[in-house]
Amino acid sequence: MEPLSALTRPKLLIAALVGVCLLAGCVYRVDVQQGNLLEYSDIQAVKPGMTRSQVRFLLGTPVVDDPFDKDRWDYIYYFRKGRGKRADQRWLIVLFSDDRVTEIRRDVQVEPS
Repeated sequence: MEPLSALTRPKLLIAALVGVCLLAGCVYRVDVQQGNLLEYSDIQAVKPGMTRSQVRFLLGTPVVDDPFDKDRWDYIYYFRKGRGKRADQRWLIVLFSDDRVTEIRRDVQVEPS
């Protein structure tokens, strides 16, 4: 086997560095989706006076079940595309009194963490 000439070593090094840089850009990032993806029509169907079971039937189980406030259900949705910088975040709050809906807060601003 012949030793590498002084001209071929830098070429091989450059080719290897280019290959590593190209492969670094090929890392797959998975989409992140968490919470309840709610249909607009289901959210609109929730009305004051409905029971907890009716709300659960329409919207599903709430993501946040606050042990200190049994009269508040939070439905939170978060989605970020794999390489995306922006995330789609939505927050719906349903408030109860005597096991009946008293207030629905739609499109609540998500507080930055």
